[in-house]
Amino acid sequence: KEGFQAIMVSQTRVRNEGRREHTKHLLRLRHASQINGAEANEIVLLNSHDGTSSYQMLAGMFRFVCQNGMVCGDTFADVRVPHKGNVTDHVIEGAYEVLHGFERVQDARDAMRTITLDEGEAEIFANSALALKYDDPAKSTPVTESQLLAPRRWDDRKNDLWAVFNRVQENLVKGGLNGRTANGRNQRTRPVQGIDQNLRLNRALWLLAEGMRQLKA
Repeated sequence: KEGFQAIMVSQTRVRNEGRREHTKHLLRLRHASQINGAEANEIVLLNSHDGTSSYQMLAGMFRFVCQNGMVCGDTFADVRVPHKGNVTDHVIEGAYEVLHGFERVQDARDAMRTITLDEGEAEIFANSALALKYDDPAKSTPVTESQLLAPRRWDDRKNDLWAVFNRVQENLVKGGLNGRTANGRNQRTRPVQGIDQNLRLNRALWLLAEGMRQLKA
């Protein structure tokens, strides 16, 4: 009724064919009025038919220019509905809670655009992002901070926090960067495709950007 439509769907791979129809799945819902904009708010819906995970709704944002769907972190809408009790009413209430959270998401985005990062601050941000993705301190990361900060298009050659955040997020999530393994072999980083891994990394990156925004405010 609020005009949101499903525009992307994915599900986890399972070895047991009997669970294929019940496995964890993710839908991204976008409002019809934002199809032609530069960015769109999205409701990110996570669920599984067998009840092994709760029904979860998150506030998301999508940049059309680079096709990278980011997910906002714990500071904004995060609704979980267990598979018991009056599920339908809780789901409806949760959807409206996520809708109300979009205003705060947009305020945070606009604030990030007003904050300029110098070269050292951008490297600190990228280094922290690498630690989120490659969280084993005993192993060297396959790529460098400068690779994460490299823009993939001209419009992203900016020094504000929002642009830095988007460059790092896209390079980490999409992969395709040339790097080296711990034993010196060449490799290309892989995209983060798993539902849980993608959500976890996206939310952590958003929280990292929010932390930087608060430090610079």
